[in-house]
Amino acid sequence: MNKFRFSMPYLVRVADINYGGHVANSAVLNIMQDGRIGYLARLGPYSELDLGGCGIILTEAHVFFRAEMFLHDELMIGVRCSEIKRSSFQLEYRIERGGDLMAEGSTVVICFDYQTRKAVRIPVPFREKLASFENL
Repeated sequence: MNKFRFSMPYLVRVADINYGGHVANSAVLNIMQDGRIGYLARLGPYSELDLGGCGIILTEAHVFFRAEMFLHDELMIGVRCSEIKRSSFQLEYRIERGGDLMAEGSTVVICFDYQTRKAVRIPVPFREKLASFENL
């Protein structure tokens, strides 16, 4: 986690478990979303629906499963921004249990105006906060 300026704990819930007795692949995307929500809140009064004039919409997701996770596992989710473009930014995720890598991945999110249903530029104050936090 040393390359991640933001991390947060996550406790695996019953809803995360599939019929194989471990965390479902779809649940890993939900865990990443919880990390993203925490990351945005850490940057300021931001959320997936409000980056200061617009929300975000997920356009791409990659997940690499490295080890099984089980009910009541205490995980750490690391989130960082690796790239900022005009209307989008890429986030990277690392999920660990006891310092061991369980899953990792990335998402690309686009700033989105839910009123007009169109992509928009990243709001300047959010862009500046994001770039400053990540030293980009």
